[in-house]
Amino acid sequence: MSRNPVIPPSPSAEAYKVDEDQGEVFTREDPFALFIEWLDLAKKKEPNDANAMALATVDADGLPNVRMVLLKDIDERGLTFFTNLESAKGRELAAAPKAALCFHWKSIRRSVRFRGAVSSVAGEEADAYFATRARASQIGAWASDQSRPMDGRFALEKAVARETARFGLGKVPRPDCWSGFRLSPAEIEFWVNRPFRLHDRLQFHRKDAGWTTRRLYP
Repeated sequence: MSRNPVIPPSPSAEAYKVDEDQGEVFTREDPFALFIEWLDLAKKKEPNDANAMALATVDADGLPNVRMVLLKDIDERGLTFFTNLESAKGRELAAAPKAALCFHWKSIRRSVRFRGAVSSVAGEEADAYFATRARASQIGAWASDQSRPMDGRFALEKAVARETARFGLGKVPRPDCWSGFRLSPAEIEFWVNRPFRLHDRLQFHRKDAGWTTRRLYP
């Protein structure tokens, strides 16, 4: 088999021997508390966007789709993110309201995956978050026909200029096509790197009002 020089080689035995063993990291019985603990650590280590997560959906043909979005809130109800409802992810979630999320923090060599049902956030919640965004981002939400074909970058710049002029110095309201989704996890899996690819995996399954756990082979 040919080897692409762009792809890093598998680590040598010597490299594995100096691979950091992080000790016990599954320190909480509640998965949300454990995730927040890991996220707090990642925020101190990641160069940027520790709250970035891969969002996987399916289209009308059942073909998977994945992209990066930003986590904006987490509580006992689930994980919240915001988007244009007419974007590809917005349309796909409206048609098939289930999704998966994956956080991968290379700096601490850990990842967390979530799977579950997705629901729309209340309008008041979307309004409250939209009001915290930078003004240019608010205007961008009006100007961008997200996921749809664009006739060159200049078309977007013209739309931004048009919306900037329209709102002037006044308040920029939330567009009807812009809101949020919340994923309520039925399953959460925590992964931590271990030497020689003998990683640790801990999986939580929601059961009634609580959680059950099981360890998985790497």
